[in-house]
Amino acid sequence: MFKQIEWLFFDVGSTLVDERKANEHRILDAVEGTNISYEQAYAQAMQLAKHNVAAPVKCLGLPITPWHKEDEIVYPQAAEWLAGLHEKYKIGIIANQSPGTADRMKTFGLSPYLDLMIASAEEGLAKPDLRIFQLALNRADCLPEHAVMIGDRLDNDIIPAKRLGLKTIWVRQGFGGMGTPLTEEETPDCCVNHLGELIELFA
Repeated sequence: MFKQIEWLFFDVGSTLVDERKANEHRILDAVEGTNISYEQAYAQAMQLAKHNVAAPVKCLGLPITPWHKEDEIVYPQAAEWLAGLHEKYKIGIIANQSPGTADRMKTFGLSPYLDLMIASAEEGLAKPDLRIFQLALNRADCLPEHAVMIGDRLDNDIIPAKRLGLKTIWVRQGFGGMGTPLTEEETPDCCVNHLGELIELFA
């Protein structure tokens, strides 16, 4: 399935970086001063996520509150797993991120294993726009069939990557990982529950 692969492209949020505390913080901020409890809002967000509603916290009819990047933490062993993959493949980032992605990747200890970073804030393009994926392929000098997109969101990661001809791996983490592919274009080539499973796939 993954023969002749040269590049592995990763999303950041809920793929390399655990956003659970940041999501909890956003919900707590959003319900403050309302008659909706945190538990009610979280349960609604979970139900939306299970029905493939992207970014469910934004779809609850509550104010969109600031994102707290200080609550993000890198998934345990992410650096170790990337190091193992980097022995054989080039590794890139294609992510919707606020400014400073390179600095955050350095803080998380992931920079030594990243050959290319394409982030929306710096490029003026955001997923699922196909142009941000094409930009990454161009800078990597890589054909789509020689690349894999790895991410947690069916809408932002799997669908656009498949349209361009990349292989796709869905990481079932975070809100994005709670859904169910309902169409052929939403169906990834492979699913994993955490990054460690990639080591076996690409051994």
